Amino acid sequence: MKNNLTIYRQKRNFNKTQEPKGNNKKSSKKLRFVVQHHLATRNHFDLRLEWDGVLKSWAIPKGPSYDSNEKRLAILVEDHPLDYRNFEGTIPKGEYGGGIVMLFDEGYWEAIDDFAHNFKKGSFKFVLRGARLKGIWNLIHIKTDNWLLIKEDDGYREFSNIESIKTSIRTGRTMKEIAENMPIRKNIPNEIEGILISNPRKFLYPKVTKMQVAKYYQAVSKRMMPFLKYRIISTVRCPNGAVNKSFYKKHLENEREGICQILLPGFDSEKDDYYYITNTKGLISEVQMNSVEYHIWASRVDDLDAPNMMVFDLDPDENLSLKKVREGVIDLKNVLDELKLKSFLKTSGGKGYHVVVPIQNLNWHEFQKIAKNIALVMEQKWPNKYTSNIRKEKRKNKIFIDWIRNTKGATTIAPYSLRAREKATVSMPIFWDELYKIKPDDITIRKAIKRLKKPNPWKNF
Repeated sequence: MKNNLTIYRQKRNFNKTQEPKGNNKKSSKKLRFVVQHHLATRNHFDLRLEWDGVLKSWAIPKGPSYDSNEKRLAILVEDHPLDYRNFEGTIPKGEYGGGIVMLFDEGYWEAIDDFAHNFKKGSFKFVLRGARLKGIWNLIHIKTDNWLLIKEDDGYREFSNIESIKTSIRTGRTMKEIAENMPIRKNIPNEIEGILISNPRKFLYPKVTKMQVAKYYQAVSKRMMPFLKYRIISTVRCPNGAVNKSFYKKHLENEREGICQILLPGFDSEKDDYYYITNTKGLISEVQMNSVEYHIWASRVDDLDAPNMMVFDLDPDENLSLKKVREGVIDLKNVLDELKLKSFLKTSGGKGYHVVVPIQNLNWHEFQKIAKNIALVMEQKWPNKYTSNIRKEKRKNKIFIDWIRNTKGATTIAPYSLRAREKATVSMPIFWDELYKIKPDDITIRKAIKRLKKPNPWKNF
């Protein structure tokens, strides 16, 4: 495989352009990649893979797509110097490639099998480990310099519309800011994860501001995101604060970085555009829209018909003591233990507790049936203490073992989510031996942040 910067240098006048001239360098053991959004005569994206001292480069008119059914044209262009991966700026009009260049993504890549051999052969697979581009990709040669870039169906999906991402991965600047040569965006007041929080001092709770909510979700995201991302969500939005009128939001309003659309035709009589979060930036952008509560499906979007997170909500009659509720939690755990189902505990942030069971290799019918049968076992074993019937009149002096949320389309409050309640309580994972120490609504936003310094109760979920 010939690597040569001669053509690259012949095409450019380095007295006029700030692009790097490039020196001959050796590649490191860890190979880097970069994708640059290039607003030139034609808007396109450039994929560049480090190999043997240069960046092998393809111009992709529509940009990479996570949809494995889409075949994106990728035009092989001249090799670029390794320093080009740091280039973000303006190429003068009239010069080759004149326009604006923005760093869309960067990271490391790895060839699957022999890259040099497969490149020459005209078909190779590779793994991208970037912030926005992840997983396995294919480049397949079709004719002359034309290739096809195709995503492997491996579960990764960080965005559904590449044009919804407007900022540089490294500097946070937009195309307009790069064109105006604005400085790198650092420590902008009221900005978290690149999201500008409007009305940061607005109280979403009596003593908690919108900015404090955003900072909470940023702090908790490392523990929360494994349960939240790639799951269809519904949120509770509180534009006038959690103690005032709020509303459920379950349909997409607009795509933005970290927020992806998923279509479920015929699932809902109103609309078919649901959505999910892929990263912390998406979570913070929802806070910017005044979302405080996050409810999730039991399955992930990469396998919607394979639920893997069974939840039992112990919902007590209003007159029932907390002691009885805690007894119910232990009784349920014992039933699950007998079935050899490992379970985890969290507060609801309201009246009860949630017992959560990681489970695999079930379809929705099997999943729901098992959940219902567990509730029926509780009801039959202790008929004076529990009911599997949702009706209020059946719940008098009993605990409703809510299994119904384990049905397709139903949601449950996500671990670490705030609740739209006056005290700013949290649905918080706790250790089993904390059951008799922590009430269902004990953990507030401030206590939750302090708990992050302690061991993770759900580390082995």
